[in-house]
Amino acid sequence: MASLTDLPDSVLLEIFSYLPVRDRIRISRVCHCWKRLVDDQWLWRHVDLTLYTMRPKVMWHLLRRYMASRLHSLRMGGYLFSGSQAPQLSPALMRALGQKCPNLKRLCLHVADLTMVPITSLPCTLRTLELHSCEISMAWLLKEQDPTVLPLLECIVLDRVPAFRDEHLQGLTRFRALRSLVLGGTYRVTETGLDASLQEMSYLQRLEVLGCTLSADGTLLAISRHLRDVRKIRLTVRGLSAPGLSVLEGMPALESLCLLGPLITPEMPSPTEILSSCLTMPKLRVLELQGLGWEGQEAEKILCRGLPHCMVIVRACPKESMDWWM
Repeated sequence: MASLTDLPDSVLLEIFSYLPVRDRIRISRVCHCWKRLVDDQWLWRHVDLTLYTMRPKVMWHLLRRYMASRLHSLRMGGYLFSGSQAPQLSPALMRALGQKCPNLKRLCLHVADLTMVPITSLPCTLRTLELHSCEISMAWLLKEQDPTVLPLLECIVLDRVPAFRDEHLQGLTRFRALRSLVLGGTYRVTETGLDASLQEMSYLQRLEVLGCTLSADGTLLAISRHLRDVRKIRLTVRGLSAPGLSVLEGMPALESLCLLGPLITPEMPSPTEILSSCLTMPKLRVLELQGLGWEGQEAEKILCRGLPHCMVIVRACPKESMDWWM
């Protein structure tokens, strides 16, 4: 009977990649062969540290011993709600990431206090930055800051960042490489602020507005005015009406449209009205409706028959989408 030691290295590496970081280090002590595999660069391209409350000493060891130039994406927790004695992210650690990890392209920070971590300390190689339930200072994303910060940034996700407001959104306009913007639960952003900022970000190709206080009609109006080349739109249907959806008619580059429930009002467009608007979008290939209660109903059949050239997805809202309404 074959054992683990009989498996080729490529298979073992694939298995090890599913292990948490702590377990990867532990199995390196099993034998010389496994130690060699744990040291393989491929295994440390993507690292998730959100499972641990990690002392700074351990984090520095991982950075020097295992990650370094191998690292492409990193997920970290900041322990914002763990008490004053919990380890916090520091500017020194962020700068070290930039110096020691020249191939780092994606950084996801969870529940982190970034008020004392300037954005200038983040690695300049980042193409994707995700902030989930993080605290930022008023000065963090202001437009007046150094325009050379994060010159390669293409995607930014702001998920439940309570301090994020119109001034921060305006500050994003300095990231000229930005093509994808996700706003989730950013309740301080106003329709006026969104409209003013999108006017200077006409190059965006993907915009998601989820669980905010913005009305869907107001959001779509700003998109139709300023983002004529947008390819993907994803938003919650709060305040969506048939006239509001109609402003997207004729959008020349729109390829994917996703509308998320579960809030449905009398003004919500009917399946026929959604079909009518979608038929005017020449490049639309994906229509996704989540949490509207239409799955398996006549509404789904109307849309599938009317849009044979599109992938029509009608399904219940997944739990993570439901969280926007909690």
